[in-house]
Amino acid sequence: MEIVVRATVIFFFLWLITRVVGRSTLGELSTFELLLFVTMGDLVQQSVTQQDYSVTSGVLAVSTFALLTVGLSYAKWRWPRTRPVIHGVPVVVVSEGEPMLDAMRAERLTLDDLMAAAREQGIERFSDMRLAVLEADGGISFFQRSGGKSGAPEKTPVGSE
Repeated sequence: MEIVVRATVIFFFLWLITRVVGRSTLGELSTFELLLFVTMGDLVQQSVTQQDYSVTSGVLAVSTFALLTVGLSYAKWRWPRTRPVIHGVPVVVVSEGEPMLDAMRAERLTLDDLMAAAREQGIERFSDMRLAVLEADGGISFFQRSGGKSGAPEKTPVGSE
């Protein structure tokens, strides 16, 4: 039972750390997927190398993390009011071509990082953006002004120049 309690404490500690670190560093993984994947290997490794002298403790620790992940995912689905706390909320970082510097500062998102993400979508300037939203998963959604290019530029096949 001590292992389940320790795993639960570590899970919530790591969850809190990933929420504090910020969504822009998480990229495509959800917070819980990141926790599960990063810690699972280490938890199993301790059992396999017998540092803990028990395969059962490794199975219990990984199972605790998996159940907590599923439980928080269920809570997010079942009780919508928990979503902002568990998963986070999208944040507008550009509105009508103007970077929202206070929001970007709060999310620790630099202008360079924002423009790098915009260039990946084929957007050259802030003035081309109507809206940019930093999503809860760390991705950035861009909405262009009407009449502008939409999305990433088409790729020219190699050798057709």
